[in-house]
Amino acid sequence: MSNYPNKFSIELEGYTPTLKRLRQISRLLDNAVTVPGTDVGIGLDPIIGLIPVGGDVISLVFSIYIIIESAKLGVSKSTIGRMIVNIIIDGLAGAIPMLGDIFDVAWTANKYNIKLLEDYLQAPGEKKKADQSFVLLLFVGLILLAIVLISLPVIVIGTIWKALFG
Repeated sequence: MSNYPNKFSIELEGYTPTLKRLRQISRLLDNAVTVPGTDVGIGLDPIIGLIPVGGDVISLVFSIYIIIESAKLGVSKSTIGRMIVNIIIDGLAGAIPMLGDIFDVAWTANKYNIKLLEDYLQAPGEKKKADQSFVLLLFVGLILLAIVLISLPVIVIGTIWKALFG
């Protein structure tokens, strides 16, 4: 049984096309193929993560897109903050060669973020929209995270190389 809701289960007027697109991206990254006989799904995120240095950045770009679209839908700053924490965990753990790719199978940050988005859009409670300056600051912060994710493996690989080959 998939952890994703049926594409027709949440029909929020005005949000449906965007939600559908974001769900598809999330499913592709986190749960594209289910391992036969299990509930375990593997998406492109751990596979792309096998590409040295740039693989995790490619996945991060898609995760950033989900968050930016969520902010455009009016998701609150606190929910956006929780989404960012999910992709920071995914990005930093994913930057560890090989172990990070195993972690990516278990930690499905995009799926969690879609769930946060849907919960927020369904909740009748407080709906404080994220302002444009917050979205810009968010974008800059996520770009800095991408730079760190590129730099970290390069530094680690360089250090290992020097230790092995002088």
